[in-house]
Amino acid sequence: MTQKDITFVADFLTEHFNEAPELYSRKGKYFNVERVGQYLKDEDDDLVSPPNTEGNQWFNFLKNSTHLKESPLLFPYYPEKSLHFVKRQMEGVIDQCLQKPADVIGKSVHQAVCMPLYKTSQSEDSTPQLVKLPFLWNDKTSNIHYVLFTILENSISKIYILRRHTDTSRSVSNGILAVEFGNFLNNSINESSDSRCYSCLDAHFYDDETVTVVLKESVEQEGKERVLAQLPLS
Repeated sequence: MTQKDITFVADFLTEHFNEAPELYSRKGKYFNVERVGQYLKDEDDDLVSPPNTEGNQWFNFLKNSTHLKESPLLFPYYPEKSLHFVKRQMEGVIDQCLQKPADVIGKSVHQAVCMPLYKTSQSEDSTPQLVKLPFLWNDKTSNIHYVLFTILENSISKIYILRRHTDTSRSVSNGILAVEFGNFLNNSINESSDSRCYSCLDAHFYDDETVTVVLKESVEQEGKERVLAQLPLS
């Protein structure tokens, strides 16, 4: 170690581990703990070396504000407590805030329609994830809710569009339909139907009337072609 390192350690010990007679009546060691580490201890005890808030602009601002001083919107400050204590306090408040909406929303949700999409073997230990890239879109103009997804086992060249009216008492025609890409991008009718088959990598609504899809060639070869296509919903 260099003399500079030794001096640094000595200064650290001098600053943080001086004897503290005023702490002799307290349980534990009679030294001031390192000032950063005390905030990270998962304890409810008061800090041994609480911070000095004198001159803090935020505290002075709150102290001089008659409206904010007692505001329930401000989280209370605990200058004598560690961050773990404050974290537990905040989690309790957040849980309490979210409990009522969760109860209300949970009781208001009900099944509007049941639509079987596929069947799996009952003997399987775990059902594989067959529905992929679900994307939700709400058309506020026509009050229709859309879901885009693919089913891996059925056909990777198809994308399914499920639509429901936001008013569950009303129905829409073609509640679910599939769009198959296949080889529609072939340059000529002379190309083999299997030579340029495309599957869907991703799909999102671009706007209320257009769907954007990312397609790739299904054949196993290097340099697979990628296509970004804009499809009119009509």
